[in-house]
Amino acid sequence: MDQSQGQRTASASAASRSFQFHPARAPILDLFNLYLGLGRNNRHKPDDLLREPPNKTQKRVHALNRELPPPNEQFILDFEQLQSQFPDQDQFRSVTEAILISLVVQCSGHGPRSDFLLYVLRTLCGIGCINWDSFLPSLLSSVSSAELPVGQMSQAVPTVSSSSLSQSGMLPPQGTVANSNFQSLNPASPLTSVHSIGSPAQPTIESLSYATLSPVKSSDISSSGQQSKLRGSPSVRNNDISNSSLRQLCCKIILTGLEVSLKPVTYAEIFHHMLNWLVNWDQRQQGVDETDILKSWRPDKAVIAWLHSCLDVIWLLVDEGKCRVPFYELLRSDLQFIENIPDDEALFTLILEIHRRRDMMAMHMQMLDQHLHCPTFGTHRILNQTTPNISGEAAAHLRLSPISYLSVLGEPLHAEDITNSIQKGSLDWERAVRCIRHALRTTPSPDWWRRVLVLAPCYRPSSQAPTAGAVFSSEMICEATIDRIVELLKLTNSEINCWQDWLVFSDIFYFLVKSGCIDFVDFVDKLVSRLTEGDQHILKTNHVTWLLAQIIRIELVMNALNLDSRKVETTRKILSFHREDRSSDPNNPQSILLEFVSSCQNLRIWSLNTTAREYLNSEQLQKGKQIDEWWRQASKGDRMMDYMNMDERSIGMFWVVTYTMAQPACETVMNWLTSAGVIDLLPGPNLQSAERLVATREVNPLPMSLLSGFSMNLCLKLSYQMEDSLFSGQVVPSIAMVETYTRLLLIAPHSLFRSHFNHLVHKSPSLLSKPGVTLLVLEILNYRLLPLYRYQGKSKALMYDVTKIISALKGKRGDHRVFRLAENLCLNLIFSLRDFFLVRREGKLQGPTEFTETLNRATVITLAILIKTRGIADADHLLYLQNMLEQIMSTSQHTWSEKTQRHFPSVLREALSGRTDKRSLAIQAWQQAETTVINQCTQLLSPSADPSYVMTYISHSFPQHRQYLCAGALILMHGHPENINSGNLGRVLREFSPEEVTSNIYTMVDVMLHHMQIELQQGHSLQDLMIKALASLTFFVWTNELLPLDILLLALIDRDDDPHALRIVISLLDRQELQQRIKLFCLTRGHPEHWLYSGTFKRVEVQKALGNHLSGKDRYPVFFDDIAARLLPVIPLIIYRLIENDAMDTAERLLAVYSPLLAYYPLRFTFVRDILSYFYGHLPGKLIVRILNVLDISKIPFSESFPQQISSSNPVMCPPLDYFSTLLLGIVNNVIPPLHNNSKSGPMGDASNNALRTTQNKPPAVSQSGPANASEGQKAFYQIQDPGTYTQLVLETAVIEILSLPVSASQIVQSLVQIVVNIQPTLIQSSNALHGGSNGVGQGSVLPTSPSGGSTDSLGASRSTPSVSGINTSNFASRSGYTCQQLSCLLIQACGLLLAQLPSDFHSQLYLETTRIIKENWWLTDGKRSLGEIDSAVGYALLDPTWAAQDNTSTAIGNVVALLHSFFSNLPQEWLEGTNVIVNQLRPVASVAMLRIVFRIMGPLLPKLANAHALFNKTLSSLLSILVDVFGKNSQTSIAVDASEIADLIDFLHHAIHYEGQGGSVQASSKPRADVLALMGRASERLRPDIQHLLSHLNPDVNSSVYAAFHPKLVQNPS
Repeated sequence: MDQSQGQRTASASAASRSFQFHPARAPILDLFNLYLGLGRNNRHKPDDLLREPPNKTQKRVHALNRELPPPNEQFILDFEQLQSQFPDQDQFRSVTEAILISLVVQCSGHGPRSDFLLYVLRTLCGIGCINWDSFLPSLLSSVSSAELPVGQMSQAVPTVSSSSLSQSGMLPPQGTVANSNFQSLNPASPLTSVHSIGSPAQPTIESLSYATLSPVKSSDISSSGQQSKLRGSPSVRNNDISNSSLRQLCCKIILTGLEVSLKPVTYAEIFHHMLNWLVNWDQRQQGVDETDILKSWRPDKAVIAWLHSCLDVIWLLVDEGKCRVPFYELLRSDLQFIENIPDDEALFTLILEIHRRRDMMAMHMQMLDQHLHCPTFGTHRILNQTTPNISGEAAAHLRLSPISYLSVLGEPLHAEDITNSIQKGSLDWERAVRCIRHALRTTPSPDWWRRVLVLAPCYRPSSQAPTAGAVFSSEMICEATIDRIVELLKLTNSEINCWQDWLVFSDIFYFLVKSGCIDFVDFVDKLVSRLTEGDQHILKTNHVTWLLAQIIRIELVMNALNLDSRKVETTRKILSFHREDRSSDPNNPQSILLEFVSSCQNLRIWSLNTTAREYLNSEQLQKGKQIDEWWRQASKGDRMMDYMNMDERSIGMFWVVTYTMAQPACETVMNWLTSAGVIDLLPGPNLQSAERLVATREVNPLPMSLLSGFSMNLCLKLSYQMEDSLFSGQVVPSIAMVETYTRLLLIAPHSLFRSHFNHLVHKSPSLLSKPGVTLLVLEILNYRLLPLYRYQGKSKALMYDVTKIISALKGKRGDHRVFRLAENLCLNLIFSLRDFFLVRREGKLQGPTEFTETLNRATVITLAILIKTRGIADADHLLYLQNMLEQIMSTSQHTWSEKTQRHFPSVLREALSGRTDKRSLAIQAWQQAETTVINQCTQLLSPSADPSYVMTYISHSFPQHRQYLCAGALILMHGHPENINSGNLGRVLREFSPEEVTSNIYTMVDVMLHHMQIELQQGHSLQDLMIKALASLTFFVWTNELLPLDILLLALIDRDDDPHALRIVISLLDRQELQQRIKLFCLTRGHPEHWLYSGTFKRVEVQKALGNHLSGKDRYPVFFDDIAARLLPVIPLIIYRLIENDAMDTAERLLAVYSPLLAYYPLRFTFVRDILSYFYGHLPGKLIVRILNVLDISKIPFSESFPQQISSSNPVMCPPLDYFSTLLLGIVNNVIPPLHNNSKSGPMGDASNNALRTTQNKPPAVSQSGPANASEGQKAFYQIQDPGTYTQLVLETAVIEILSLPVSASQIVQSLVQIVVNIQPTLIQSSNALHGGSNGVGQGSVLPTSPSGGSTDSLGASRSTPSVSGINTSNFASRSGYTCQQLSCLLIQACGLLLAQLPSDFHSQLYLETTRIIKENWWLTDGKRSLGEIDSAVGYALLDPTWAAQDNTSTAIGNVVALLHSFFSNLPQEWLEGTNVIVNQLRPVASVAMLRIVFRIMGPLLPKLANAHALFNKTLSSLLSILVDVFGKNSQTSIAVDASEIADLIDFLHHAIHYEGQGGSVQASSKPRADVLALMGRASERLRPDIQHLLSHLNPDVNSSVYAAFHPKLVQNPS
């Protein structure tokens, strides 16, 4: 209890004691005793009546012995005479109230006395001597205290009081209720059980804890040792009856009090007490006999009486005529969930009404077809759960919310404890397993898996709390994993080559088992059960045995087979998966591996567990000798196996060896890679000959076809062994070993990934300080593993790690090679990011970045591309944007040109609008320093300059002068490089720090462009000036290699506001020196897809690869680095800048010239997608085709007719609907999670049907050496590194197609919407024509059953049109593997998903088109229709399409709303701001039907925006404006509508506002935000009085609103 609460309690106690000794107390008590017939002697014995048997006969006999009291009418005269004797009327009133409360408790069991007290209360109320707002809360508190059994009065018990109920969002802070003579000794409230909505849609009320029991429950349980005695005790029964009469009387008094207006706090106090009584109505039964709790119990008449009185009070409180308490408070209570509902019709009626209104309200929280909204993994963006109070980088580490489970109130729920309560077989369970199955097929990032998985219960420490976030239980993971195994077995049995699918799955399976999210013993049990009972005869090969052999060395698995009590049984079950079936191709490496894998497994189990040896197959053990014999022959003598020339049988047998003898196999591989010996690297001219550098000679790297069959155990051993050689060895490794190492990591991205900087530092803290190690790591990351880090979601973390290196080196002299490589890597990392990022680790929003000037500029450009092409997923990030830009620009003088900024997204353009161009100041600074700089440069750079002056200059020149060295050299040249001493200049630049060199480059560019302008004004020829500038730059970049070309180009394009900068850039790129360097790079580098290259790599000398400036004195050889490779992130930026400056032809020519180089760009697919999106509507068709040709078209799953569409001779004509429907079908087949699990349903044909789905629209498989990669099934990660998964590839290819079409966004959106509106009847008609009208839903569907039962009454013309022309439906459904009903729903989801990936031009067109369709529905504006008919039509129109499809009752409005909801669910929060256009376009709204449609469209956005406060308010304001249109004071509606018709919308507004106030699912403590109440209050003023009345509590007036009265901010500042 805090200090203020203690002070309030102390003051209340003091007041109570003062009343005890108040002089008025004795006469008032005597007066009451007189009229009650109690006599004076009873004044000090208030408990006598409690002990008096409540028998009417005894009471009557007892009364005969007393004098008759005066008539009731005389009481008021006596009381007023007594009242006049005391001047302090407030104290007199308080004493009177206290006495009355004690008398109510005493006399409740006496009928006449109770009646008299009721009479007195009415009478005293009439003369103003009763303040109901203080009397009723005090009465209720005293009643709670009095209901305690005798002997329990002194114990601290939870009771319902104004202080204890402050937890509730509807209740006030303690002390706001008037003084009471009852003090709560425990602030804990019992109403946590009344207001707990943290339950999924299948609610179960768990046993209440002691802390949440009502007083009698608590006392009963605390005295459990006497339960058997209490049960039969007359005192307990008498106490129950006494309490019943006390509650009955209390309710009567409350009903009297409710005849006048009370304060909101009083209404709330009454309401919560009544709820508590009802919820705990059978409290005396609990604790007496636990078996009775589960039985229905008929209450006696006394209980029924007070129950009915309670109900009367509650109905009066929530009566919509008075609206003393919002009906919503009943909806969020637990009243409807009480387990032991009494056999009482009145209470049952209330509960039914709560259920009815709750379900109607919950509907508005949910999107149409919500159960279909599931991660597609076609986009990396999965929103975080609501986190209103978490900012910065911390939010990135929260667990993702791939799906959420709906509560009974329709709100999304997250967290592991929710997941564990989902019942197997329910719709939620199926949706979760559907999501996991899809993940197992589409292999999303391991980072995604880590965020959603939890440890299996058997591996979890008992002390570990449930994991926050939306997760999947281990049972769900287990079921989905088995489903995937069965699915792959069916594919295997159908003669489909799915070896690649097995390889990809084994990587994920290894990861899942090692992570501990699968209970291995339980998994084996369920797999055996499934394969022997559910899917008999499906196991015909040894694939399952092979899969288990992959994981058998994982510690958790070895423990299960060696230490677990069920180890023998588990071992027997594992051995039962063995099959002897032989392949038709016995020499195929896969067949050989599967033939011998059982022997490998038996040998491993033999060494693990002696008790299980008797169950091992002796034949398989003997077969192990064949493996040993082959290995002895293969490794005999000095002969080294040549892995480049191994036949298929040898490959297969070596794979087998990797399972039985991993260490010898590992040594063999390492020997292969070092078999060519070593060579001395010759010392360079700047190096002393005594220094010796030894490197491994080059051999061929291991091909992927061989690596793919290695056991996971060998892969792990190899990776660690190679790391020792690469980073800890004394010999420079070969490129072949580095390449093989990266191939290993790419082939098993889930199992083998490691974050290199952390990993190496963990191995040895000093490792990165060794010469060459940092260089090698940076090269591997920059030129081999960049896409892998992005796939893993580790790009940001790597960026921060590299930034540390940059920060440490940028001010250090020398070290240009490491610095520029790290900077180039950081450039690539920044450009690889696809969602919002912070520039400092852990979200530090203060202080400048640790980036260089180059990286700061690149960051702003990347933010512009991200925000414009992908949006900001979390609206909170917009709050950080301004701070982040200030961090970036705090150390930068740069401003972007107007041409560049016009393409920036508005939010970024506005944030940068106040920034002034400081280039003029930079030129002024140059002019001031020019004389000194030229003088220094003359001494340093004249051909006859003294070499010793170099050190003098470096040691004594000022930093502000050193930044102008290159500019001074440029001026001294006058276009004649021979005038400059290049040797001295090179030595000085190498001694500069890297950041000083960068500063020199940017300053030189500014000065050069400034001098060109001056000389042009002086009459010089532009052509001569360009020739002179190019000659000077050539001197710096090519002739003497003094400056890095990539930084120079970036500096020039950042000055595109100068008319000559881009011309100089193009001239530099056209230089013959650069073209030759690029040709040499492509020739020596080999295949752009490096993992396919099987030849021997050629090592390029450091100086030839990097030039003089970067190589310096460094002899450590390069592996993949090159000046040409450094241009890879720069060329795309140059293309952007050319387009911004409308140099379209130049951009096209440059792309044509540099396409061979861009083939090596690891992010080229992302580049194409983003540039088409960023400049949508500004690119000519010719340039679009050239941009598309940057891709390897043969490997991109473009639509068959796409080439014809982009080369159409009539670009005005929109492609036919069949083109768009085929595009959507590709998304349904490859991106959206399948509705059914083919491993469970149907015959063997289902598996091949699924293969049809998954291979739809796929390009031919990448040609691989060796048979192991001949599969055309699932693609491995290394084959689609950009964008990362096949689902992303298909979805973003569709995006590229849409963005490339030569027609307007309006035409495209109209076509897509037309398909959605009419697809269901079109498909049904097509299906009927082909199959005789079958309307089945299909086996294994997870679609819910339609509630309409197929009824189509009163729909008439509200249905969608019969069909849509332009779609070839003859084989449309059969190509998908779905029924027509299922396909129509999934096409809507696919269309929403596709549109959400497109830029905002398409969003505005979507809003225009959908609102047009809605407004064109004639029945919405038909004034002749009755309200009932319109309501029925709206109900059918807004039915989920999955239901409507089953009944063939699809409507245009229903499909359009489902499309918008699918669109909303995939849209980043920032882009949701545009959704208010829908409301504006539908206004003015003049009917309740349209009002309901608008609420159905926009309502589900409110819970989605709970953590985006400004956007929530904006959306809420739009909905309120529609409400004002229909129910405003001046609205003109055609049909008069009663306010009760929209009670569900009123309930929804209450709930959405509470949800946003909580920032998540509504809790007992949830309360609306103060500014939201103010917003509601302003809107309410414009509404009709009857509607205004229903919203009366959603306003900031503390005197009328229950919520405002309890809001701390509003109570403190009532104005």
